Amino acid sequence: MILKLKDGDVVIELFKDIAPNHVQRFKQLAKEKKYDGVVFHRVIDGFMAQTGDVQFGNSTSEGFDIRRAGTGESKYPDLKAEFSDIPHDRGTLSMARSSDPNSANSQFFICFKSAFQLDRQYTVFGKVIKGMEFVDLIKKGEGSNGQVKNPDKIISLTAN
Repeated sequence: MILKLKDGDVVIELFKDIAPNHVQRFKQLAKEKKYDGVVFHRVIDGFMAQTGDVQFGNSTSEGFDIRRAGTGESKYPDLKAEFSDIPHDRGTLSMARSSDPNSANSQFFICFKSAFQLDRQYTVFGKVIKGMEFVDLIKKGEGSNGQVKNPDKIISLTAN
């Protein structure tokens, strides 16, 4: 997959054998162009950049509401967890969720560095294999929750 950001392209390898349902959802939403224009609503320096709220986080849609970004989902049902032994290393893509392990839907995050505390707690479904330097340039949020004012966004997400 190719994630286009303002500073450059990011190449993502998906782990379809490890998390087939999460990969299928990610590809489905990308094919439907649901991620295009979605903001990085929560970005914590040294931890991760979260995006993927296709309901409230799409800066190009009428439903865009930066105050609600991070609370939305897609029209599809939540996904059952597909935990694995793949660690949350730098560049890992993992699905965001609520306290319910089976609540992942459309939101995902990219780790800036290793986050072992997330291992076997969140579904890892891919990894950045090229362009991590562009992920590093995503505008960081403020405070412990990482809320971002005037956030960067996904320009497009497409199959390569």
